[in-house]
Amino acid sequence: MEEKETKNAEEKETLTEETKNEDVVTEKNINEEVKKDKNKKVKGKDDYFAIRVIIAICAFVLGAFIMWGLVITTNGRLIKQKVVTENVKTTTLEEMSDLKEGIKNVYESAVYIEVSNNKTAIASGSGFVYKKDDTNGYILTNYHVIDGGNKFVVTFIDGEEAEASLVSGDEYYDIAVLKVEAKKVKKVATLGDSSSVELGDTVFTVGAPLGKEYIGTITRGIISGVNRKISVKLSSGSTLMEVIQTDASINNGNSGGPICNIRGEVIGITSSKLVGSGVEGMGFAIPINLVSGLVGNIETGSKITRPYIGVQPVDLTNTFALQYYYGIRISDDVEFGAVLSEVEDGMPADKAGLKVGDVIVEIEGEKVDDVSHFKYILYKYKVGDKIKVKYYRGNKLEETTVELTESVKSE
Repeated sequence: MEEKETKNAEEKETLTEETKNEDVVTEKNINEEVKKDKNKKVKGKDDYFAIRVIIAICAFVLGAFIMWGLVITTNGRLIKQKVVTENVKTTTLEEMSDLKEGIKNVYESAVYIEVSNNKTAIASGSGFVYKKDDTNGYILTNYHVIDGGNKFVVTFIDGEEAEASLVSGDEYYDIAVLKVEAKKVKKVATLGDSSSVELGDTVFTVGAPLGKEYIGTITRGIISGVNRKISVKLSSGSTLMEVIQTDASINNGNSGGPICNIRGEVIGITSSKLVGSGVEGMGFAIPINLVSGLVGNIETGSKITRPYIGVQPVDLTNTFALQYYYGIRISDDVEFGAVLSEVEDGMPADKAGLKVGDVIVEIEGEKVDDVSHFKYILYKYKVGDKIKVKYYRGNKLEETTVELTESVKSE
């Protein structure tokens, strides 16, 4: 019995030992599995990190490509930003170089003009030689520079002086021509095409702002406006003039000088008369194409003819003169136009049926704002032309045709 119990105890102890060994083995296996699992997780994290790095690199490359794509040209070609910058710099340098060459082309043709009457100085301004023949050099300037003078002394850029004589001039377009001996001329300017100028074009002037001390002064700017219409006062009244606008500085003494394109071709004649006091950054010039069409008549002293219809117009806004001086009352329905205060017997307006008190509001489809505008439109046409005129008589709009005749005045 004791042997049996002893045997059972031994067997039980043996089983317990085996169980412990199995537990040790199992725990060891579990630890190894956990370790393997941890290694798998760590490796998974490493793989995830690597993927994020790869994605980040791809995003960077893609972003760089997109940024580079911003400088793609309109025709689809890819260019580098560096090339664009260099092209801009090159263009700027080329423009400055061209401007220097343009200045050389016209500079020595510019002159300073002193005007006197009976040995009393009355005015001064600028001008430029635009033509030369075997005998004379011809100088263009403004009419208001030489108006009232009987002696004209021209100073060239190098300081040499010469006495000039007046050929002729035209107050309406504010241009005049002087002539000097041909041997005195240093250079003849090249006339350009004022109809080709565009907003933003680079231009420069040559003149003597504020007097002889500053002869040959260059001012640079751009074309700020084309086909501008501004009011100009004449001895015969006011009118409109079509001009070129620039922000190049124009002062007293610049009047009559050239305004040129980048090649040094004259595209207009500057005039300080067209600038109001206190106005800055707004200069005006008479288009050279307009001048070219008249200069032949001026050179020969021929009369410049302008169309005439035989009326005395008054601004619609001048109600005091209309009512109390002329006895004319205008309908409230009429808001703009030129009122006829006089109509000459037997002249084109009279023959066309126009009467005192009529308000001209349209010529050949172009609206007439006031008297200055009326003259501006009328002078676009030639003697012999027939123009359609719309006018108000009372509050009724009517139309007639007027055949233009020659003006009895030079204006």
